[in-house]
Amino acid sequence: MPPLTHPTTPEHPAESPGVVIGNHTQKYTARNPAIRWLTGRWVARLRAALDAVAAQAPAGATALEVGCGEGVISHYLADRFGQVTALDLPDAGLREQWRTRPGPHYLHADAHRLPFRDRQFDVVVAAEVLEHLPDPERGFAELLRVSRGHLVLSVPREPIFRLGNLAAGRYVRDWGNTPGHLNHWSTRGFRRFVAEAAQVRAVATPLPWTIVWASRRP
Repeated sequence: MPPLTHPTTPEHPAESPGVVIGNHTQKYTARNPAIRWLTGRWVARLRAALDAVAAQAPAGATALEVGCGEGVISHYLADRFGQVTALDLPDAGLREQWRTRPGPHYLHADAHRLPFRDRQFDVVVAAEVLEHLPDPERGFAELLRVSRGHLVLSVPREPIFRLGNLAAGRYVRDWGNTPGHLNHWSTRGFRRFVAEAAQVRAVATPLPWTIVWASRRP
């Protein structure tokens, strides 16, 4: 799940040692205007996908966000769906952020082993999560298992994402790879990954990300 932004201190002891949690680059509040602009475009396209799903979902639809990080997207989901559950790995800093974004029901859990029934949620969201999972196939199978309808998924668009890091002088020794990114997909590759188990409804490519709206097959 996403990268560690909260340093290990007596106030914030490591609860998930060895795992990066949160956003490694503060894209929502970055000082760099280019990062803020790109993030704004990504958020707008992600919200458009969620709005399209909400228009087709039943009244009082339930939504789940896996790998919710600081709760920014989950907080938006709470305005669109009847009941929202959001989860991430244990981290005290994230819990502080969640208290500033009330509405969703927040909890700690592992994306590889979701603590929910089969087909429990109308909508399942995983934004910037699958690239962090040691076993993305298992993680996606879990997302699909707990969904009875729609999935909205977002991952970095490679190799553009890494090239952007290199152009900005970030993570040069790792060829532009953001810490915690274990999996890398082009838009075509990610669409193919999703289509192996679900029906792809729409694809958006706000630079440098790929967003896929999918649904369970009949």
